[in-house]
Parts: sequence; structure tokens; C-alpha cells
Amino acid sequence: MRRPWRALFGRRARRRWLHLVLGGALFMPYWLVGTVVMGPLMDSGPVLASSLAVQFGAYAVGLPLAAVTALFPLTRPLSVAAARALCGVAPERFAEGPARGREARTRTAGWFTLHLGAGALVSGASLALPPFALAVAALPFSAGLRDAEFGRLWHPDRPWLVWAALPLGLLMLLGLAAAAAAAGALLASAAPRLLGPSPADRLAAAERRAADLAVRNRLARELHDSVGHALSAVTLQAGAARRVLDAGTPDLDFVREALTAIEEATRRSVGELDAVLGLLRSGEDSGELAAPGLDALDALVRGAGRRVELTVRGDLAGLPEAVSREAYRIVQEGLTNAVRYARQETVTARIALSGDELEITMENPLPGTAPVARPDGGHGLRGVTERARLLGGTAEAGPVDGLWRLTARLPVGRAGDRSAPPAGDRSAPRAGGRSAGPAQGRPAGPAGGAR
Repeated sequence: MRRPWRALFGRRARRRWLHLVLGGALFMPYWLVGTVVMGPLMDSGPVLASSLAVQFGAYAVGLPLAAVTALFPLTRPLSVAAARALCGVAPERFAEGPARGREARTRTAGWFTLHLGAGALVSGASLALPPFALAVAALPFSAGLRDAEFGRLWHPDRPWLVWAALPLGLLMLLGLAAAAAAAGALLASAAPRLLGPSPADRLAAAERRAADLAVRNRLARELHDSVGHALSAVTLQAGAARRVLDAGTPDLDFVREALTAIEEATRRSVGELDAVLGLLRSGEDSGELAAPGLDALDALVRGAGRRVELTVRGDLAGLPEAVSREAYRIVQEGLTNAVRYARQETVTARIALSGDELEITMENPLPGTAPVARPDGGHGLRGVTERARLLGGTAEAGPVDGLWRLTARLPVGRAGDRSAPPAGDRSAPRAGGRSAGPAQGRPAGPAGGAR
């Protein structure tokens, strides 16, 4: 008994009834236009006192008018908002934004016409039927009502008809509720098909998701490269400074250099972190991140925390900003891996601009013991590959002749035409501090999956 009652008068049924009444209210302007058209044709009187034929004729005229006006793109967002609130359909089954394309507009027009047409019938019945049903139900209790309104229907030889009016009036009200519930269920079942996403909407949504994922991946790479490198460098410098201080005759100049490198690395990392977090808070991609380029290599090498032999061939000042920025990140990731996995050996980094290609090669000797891989396999080399691929280049890493080698080739377009001819290598050992043994907390060694 509870389920039928809830189906007719429950919260969802009441909301759908309200949705139908809203459709009837929206149909009123079209119905009035229809009465203006039908009135002269059928020679009727005033609009509100016109015959049922005129009113249903106006109804028939108003439906095509509603369908035509529903072809405007903004009809769908308004219909979706009302249906989401009142139809009891899951919100994700509706399309977002204005209707674009013939198919989407046609389906929206079909929904709008169905909503207004069914709403007009249910609204008219909701206004006219309850007073009539209550009057019928009151006939057994009012002789004056029987004589005045229904005298022709009753006969003294059939007094049972008087008492039959009571359940008849109640059945009328139940029938109205059932009709409204059925119309609401019809709208709810038709809403996902008529207001749901079209293939064009699904494609647009997929493109938006792909763009969002691309932004998230780019921000994740920036965080991994900048913060990961800074933490590795800080860990190594702090460990080296602690060992020097624990020595019998501490080298205060070395400790001062290590603290300076820590300060520079953390200041640079905090600035980059603020830029990334600013984009995350805004929820949108507002352009390229203010990441450093190859002009910041000296500071990067100083913070690496071990002896780094850097060789630069060619004029890097003419590189496009995107290439310079991604090349910096690739070098940064290579130094981060060297800090983590190499021991006291010199890390070799070569950057060569030749024609329209920038080649980055980083090497460090392999250790004698196998490394312990990360459980998640690491993301550094994957990020290097993604950066190179985004620029149309390639990247590869692995053991070669007893060395761990990372090689990336990036096309630079016309940058090679602007670069000066090589005037010899600018090669000099650069160190961010004295060698202080392996980094603490991680076994040394190569592992492509662990890097």
C-alpha cells in the first residue's frame, strides 16, 4: 500500500507534477497565440469562455510554435536545469551547454514540445478537475447542490446514485494523480534520450578531459622535476655538510658553500612551486609556467652537490623558449638521478646545438652493486620522454659500456640558423661542493625503472 501511495503522492511524484505545471505555464503564451488564430475561424466569443474546440485548436496551433522556438541553442541549458531539479534523473545523463548541431537542436525541440504539451494537459486538468471532483463527492451531503447542478442526473427511483458520487469524486482525484505520475514518468524516461549528450557533445567532453589531463600531467612533471631535484640536492648537501662538521678539523668554507647551495635550491624550488600551485588554484591553464631555461644551468650545476663536468657547444641564447625550458628540465632530471644513484664519480653533461637539433647527453659510471628499484617504478625518465616527445624529439636512457647514459634530441626549428658557429667547446669541471660520498637514504646504482 505504501509503494502505490508513494508513486502517486511521494516527493519525486510531486516534483515531477510541479515540472509539468511549469511546462503548462510556459505553454500559455503559445496557447494565447493559438486562440487568436482559432477565434476568428470558429467565430467564438471571449477567450476564456470559448468552446473546448477552440481551446484544443489553440493547443494544436501552439505546439508547432513551441517546437520552432525551441530550436534556439540556449533552450537546452534551460530545459536541462529544470529537468535536473525536478525530474529525478541522474545529473550526469544530461548534456552540458547549448545545443549545437542539427541533431541536438532537433532533440531539444522534441523535449521542449513534449514538456509543454504534456504540461499544458496536466495543468489544465489540475485546475479544472479537482473542483468538479469535490462537487461530485459532496452530492450525497447537499440537496441544494444536487438540485442546482446535477438535477437531471438523479431520479427518485435510483437513490443509490447519490451515494455512488462520493467514491466517484475520489476516483477522479486519484485518476488525476495517476495521470500526472504517468506523464512525469514519461518525461523522466525521455529526458536522457532527448536532453542527453550527442556524439558531438561526447567528443567535446572528451577533448576537454584530454586537455585537463594534459595540463595536470604538465604540472605533475614540473613538480616532480623542480621539487624532486631540489630535495635531492638539499639532502646531499646537508649530508655532506654534516659529515664535514663531524670531522676532526671541519672545513667551514665547504659548509658555507653547501648551505649556500641549499639556500639557492630551496629558493628556486619554492618559486617554481608557487607558480604551479597558482595554476592549480585557478583551475585553468593560464599559459606557460615561468620555468627556468638553459641560462640557469650554472645555478643548477652548483646545486647538484658533486663534481659535474659540463660541456656546451653552440650558442644556446637563440633557442626557442619552450626548447630551452624543456632542455633545462631534462638536464635537471639527469642530475637528480646522478645525485641519487652515482657515487663519487664525475657526472658528465654535454649539450650540443648542431643545425636544427639540440642534443643532451648525460653519463655517470655504473656502480658495482645492483640498485633497489622504487615500488612505483619512478616517473623521472617517463617525464623526460614525454617532454622530448611533446617537442617532436626523442629520449632514451640505459646502461652503455659501463656507464648510465641519458640522451635526448630536441628539434629547435630555426634556432640553428640563429646560433653562432661553434668556436670550440666551453668545457670546465664545475662543482656545487666537494664530493662527500653517496647520498644518504638510497642505495647507489642505475635503474631505468627506478629513476
